[in-house]
Amino acid sequence: MANPLAGEVALVLDGHPRVMKLTLGALAELEEGLGCDSIAALLARLEGGAVSARDVMALIVAGLRGGGWPGRAADLVAAEIEGGPVEAARLAALLVARAFGELA
Repeated sequence: MANPLAGEVALVLDGHPRVMKLTLGALAELEEGLGCDSIAALLARLEGGAVSARDVMALIVAGLRGGGWPGRAADLVAAEIEGGPVEAARLAALLVARAFGELA
């Protein structure tokens, strides 16, 4: 369902397959949500090795919104991501890698 060449990552949310993608608009929302003033600052934060659950959640929300999901962060709080928090973190990392040119 997801096209890795287009930077997309598949995620199953509440039993429904979804596509995540970090579009420019999604990246802008992510910067604002995480208090970063540039893409470089955002990447430095994510590559710093101390990624929080909040960071993972913000990445998942931004990716889902970039993939066309109309929800908000509050909607994701009660949602079930297939594979749990560990899979969510792995998919968030994959999303960033694909957004910036790695097919991982």
